[in-house]
Amino acid sequence: MKVPFLDLKAQYESIHDGITDAIQQVLDSSAFAGGPFVDRFEKEFASFCHCQYGIGVGSGTEALWLALLAHGIGCGDEVITVPSTFIATIEAISFCGAKPVFVDIDEQTYNMNPDLLENTITPQTKAIIPVHLFGQMADMDLIMEIAKARGLVVIEDACQAHGAQYKGRRAGSIGDAGCFSFYPGKNLGAYGEAGAVVTNNLNLDRNTRMLRDHGQAKKYYHAMIGWNARMDGLQGAVLGVKLKHLNSWNEARRENAKLYNELLADLDGTVVPREADYAKHVYHIYAIRVQNRDGLIKALLEKDIHCGIHYPLPLYLQEAYHFMGLGKGSFPVAEKCAEELVSLPMFPELSKEQIEYVVTKIKHFLGNQ
Repeated sequence: MKVPFLDLKAQYESIHDGITDAIQQVLDSSAFAGGPFVDRFEKEFASFCHCQYGIGVGSGTEALWLALLAHGIGCGDEVITVPSTFIATIEAISFCGAKPVFVDIDEQTYNMNPDLLENTITPQTKAIIPVHLFGQMADMDLIMEIAKARGLVVIEDACQAHGAQYKGRRAGSIGDAGCFSFYPGKNLGAYGEAGAVVTNNLNLDRNTRMLRDHGQAKKYYHAMIGWNARMDGLQGAVLGVKLKHLNSWNEARRENAKLYNELLADLDGTVVPREADYAKHVYHIYAIRVQNRDGLIKALLEKDIHCGIHYPLPLYLQEAYHFMGLGKGSFPVAEKCAEELVSLPMFPELSKEQIEYVVTKIKHFLGNQ
């Protein structure tokens, strides 16, 4: 039995007619750059996130970058985040001219450990970016309390957390801004590159819109130095169709995760994901921890089961960030998890039989090491 890590074709086939109609509407209207389809999706996605404003951009990376710029983050500033995330989180910080500063993660949730946050803040700290990794939100109450006491901006990196909840509040709605990626494999994925910023701050909405469109609020009149970071019409139309299915897709992921958890319960040598008491996890990634991660991946691949690693190296150990001077041992929890995490197949259309097959092969491997 073949079990892909992700099956975008299965999802497409389930919404084929709606997608075809939406794309045809864009072609018929020639609304290719921004336009009414993006405008409509921005409003619908902001409402989904329980926010007043949504700004469509070209990628999740641009969403993070523009949200920082719109808050005035620049040279000499420090932005606190975690070392266990995709590099885009700190690329956005670097491209503002600011300095990324790390806080280790919680070993249960793999998100920022807020108990370590206070001691990381300096007079140069201007913002905090908690990352809602794998589809589960960070513990936001203490993060927000510390940020408000220190006058710091909080930008939620919700690029893996479309529809996730913290004490009933949607990802992106708690901080000053929430940033999302619609990379095709995400819970809500475009058919290309796209992203969004959501916020309840009118000035942030205005500034981000200008920054994404060459710094102009009116065509050819530029109030600031901006960039071309617009979402295109085709992506807005596709995302508008897919957004209607997001809740049901997330629930299917949760059911898949529940079955994985039941089948893997009490299996020696594995640590399954933990859903925090405060959270509604949407399982963009279903990652378990094992000691012989590489051996397991190889064994599963031999059975046509395709897995992934998110992420094999903490960011400060990446060659691109060696200049930070942080070596092994700097953030021990992040390093431990990086060596043990393996991402199992996870998508809404994953069948019970496929999950059972995956777990059977995991048990066989662990029992024969």
